[in-house]
Amino acid sequence: MKRQFFGTDGIRGRAGVHPITPEFTEKLGRAATHILAANTTSQSRPTIAIGRDTRGSGPQIEEALATGIAAAGCDVILLDVLPTPGVATYVEDHGLTAGAVISASHNPAHDNGIKFFSGAGCKLSDDIEVEIEREINAPTAPRITQGTIKTASEATTGYVDHVLRSLPANFNLHGLRVTVDCANGASFEATPNALRRLGADIQVFHATPDGQNINLHCGSMVPHEIKRLVQETSAHVGLAHDGDADRVLLCDEKGNTLDGDEILALAALELLRRGELAHETLVATVMSNLALDEIIENAGGRVIRTAVGDRYVMEAMRAGGFTLGGEQSGHIIFARYGLCGDGLLAALQILRILVESGKPLSELRQVLKKYPQAQRHLVVCSKPPLETLPEVCAAIRNAEAAIAPRGRVLVRYSGTESLLRILIEARAGTPIEHHADAIASCVQAAIGA
Repeated sequence: MKRQFFGTDGIRGRAGVHPITPEFTEKLGRAATHILAANTTSQSRPTIAIGRDTRGSGPQIEEALATGIAAAGCDVILLDVLPTPGVATYVEDHGLTAGAVISASHNPAHDNGIKFFSGAGCKLSDDIEVEIEREINAPTAPRITQGTIKTASEATTGYVDHVLRSLPANFNLHGLRVTVDCANGASFEATPNALRRLGADIQVFHATPDGQNINLHCGSMVPHEIKRLVQETSAHVGLAHDGDADRVLLCDEKGNTLDGDEILALAALELLRRGELAHETLVATVMSNLALDEIIENAGGRVIRTAVGDRYVMEAMRAGGFTLGGEQSGHIIFARYGLCGDGLLAALQILRILVESGKPLSELRQVLKKYPQAQRHLVVCSKPPLETLPEVCAAIRNAEAAIAPRGRVLVRYSGTESLLRILIEARAGTPIEHHADAIASCVQAAIGA
């Protein structure tokens, strides 16, 4: 069954417009509780924790979601503003039934969304989301017992404690200048607190959320901002989160940004060196650069690929018992410490490599020599199957023939936005920009992008 509401990362849309309305959210809370409680193995009273980012619409959606969950007979714990991985950590550490996050991640402030975590602290499978959608409009008998709603204290401190336990005892960042862009989002307290506790000399920016400025001209989706800030503060390293802090973008001391592929490369090679990369395998998505496969294979490991979305990375990691995976976008999963993307955790693991190696980040990043890529992101009004667009298919085949044998073409619709994404990748010297433009023109002609 095709999902109607859930996309790559939960349900997302414009706040106040169906399905991101209080009425639908309350129904969603009831339905999700019914399905998640039925799928839990916990013997304790059903309890779901809710966290959110800093969007102005968050409290209203939180209230509706909590009301629906409680009406289904489940207790609710409100965690207030907390990074998405902090919610997942809280659920797992406290043995809860599930968790929910109210966030639209890197989207603008007028959007919002809802995503769920299982009791193991990982995102839900497609099958479970389909079950929840079936349940949304199903008739339900009223519960005799209403669940309670209460607020947790110190959730941010607990999350920071958890992340710091991933580092060796007595590890510190003394003498390291770190510049942080919190995107006016959910990390505005947690990331500065963690870095201060490690003794870093930090400069914090975009950490004054007002409900409307989340991701506004800042954060991991605006790389030139962290570059500017690093250069102005003469920092050794910069890091930028998105709105819910499940991803991170790094910047070296020269003002060059590092995406998720470069973070994965550094982390995987270090774990291979330590003998801690389970089955010598890194999990990445189809969006990651082909050069990542080459350097990991040359070091004695391998890369396996999944569909786009950190939950698909997580599913492959759990199935194969792998310990490291992630996305080019900066969602990085260190499975020993959590089962979802964690921007703060990923940043600290790279800072550990930087400190222990004694090398600047600009030198460390040189391990990955990327294949050139051409990308296009086209706004679309509809998403017809690509195989029904013959001109587009012909342009894709032409591009594939031109870049063979060592290259690839990836054309897909976004799971969270009204976008079609085009990626062409090949060794240097191939006219990838020309072919990306050709495919984009065919798309525009076919569906009015």
